[in-house]
Order: sequence, then structure tokens, then C-alpha cells
Amino acid sequence: MVTQELIADFVNTLHEGEDALATPAELSRWLAEHGLASERLRASVDDVSETKAVREALRTLLLANNDVAVDLAGATVVLDGAARHARIELRFVDGAPVLLAGATGVSGALGQILATVQAMTTDGTWARLKACRARDCEWAFVDNAKNQSRAWCSMRSCGNREKARAFRERRRPAEA
Repeated sequence: MVTQELIADFVNTLHEGEDALATPAELSRWLAEHGLASERLRASVDDVSETKAVREALRTLLLANNDVAVDLAGATVVLDGAARHARIELRFVDGAPVLLAGATGVSGALGQILATVQAMTTDGTWARLKACRARDCEWAFVDNAKNQSRAWCSMRSCGNREKARAFRERRRPAEA
């Protein structure tokens, strides 16, 4: 089952220049380890490209959830294409309507992630999934603050650095 944390883990497969999904073998392994595909899955170079595009489009949505101005139109085009490729369709499971991916392989795995995004939007949990506002970080996290006001992945690192920068900016005119 795909969860908020799994979507955050997926987005965080690229951080500080390190890409955990750089090759078809790494993509296949990651999807299998996270229960999104069989261990027999053999991803292709095209699968890696599509997966990276979906990951970055989701990161864009998570930045938007954190009030960062982003290109939502570009992200929407990528995600719409991935949803079509995954053949996401409405199904009824135990009488309840759910979206499921009709495709298999990497497209089906991406479809599971996208169907979860829709479910989270419906149940109100999507807004809690954010990406750090620090442009050199953009780490995905679940905002569990009561008022959903977290802006950074961590106050100890990105938040502290941003507050120190803002303080220096406020002090600069006073010193001149």
C-alpha cells in the first residue's frame, strides 16, 4: 500500500545530487523493495526517464503545497501523461470506488503512486505532504504540525539557515 511516507521516500530518491534511481537496475530494486513491483521487474532506460520526470513533477506539487511559486502547468502535463500510460481507472473494491493502475511494470508502479495522490487529495492528507522551501534542499516531508505550518524539512538545518539569512538581510540596511 502506498502511503504519504512512501511518496516522500520516492521524491527523496534524488537529494543533494545523489540519485537512487539513476539506472534501470536501481529503479527495479527500489520499486521491489517498496512493494510497488515484483522482484522480477526489469526496468528500461525509458522507464528511468519517465520515473524521474514523475518524481520531479511530484516534487513540484509538494513545493506548491508549501506555498512556493512553481510551474504547475508543466508538472500537470507530466503527471497526466504518466496517469494515461499507467491506465488509471476507477474500480470498485469491496463496494468502494478506488483508482487503480491497469498497467503493469514501472508504469503500473507509477500509477499506484498517482492513484494514492488522488486518494490523499480526497481524504485531506495531501496538503500535509510538502517539500522543503530551501531551494538547495527540497526534501519531501510530512507536515504533522497541528496548524500545518512547517516550511522546512528540519529547523536544525534548513530552517535555522533560512532564519539566519533573513536576520542578516534585516540587519544589513540598519548597518549601512
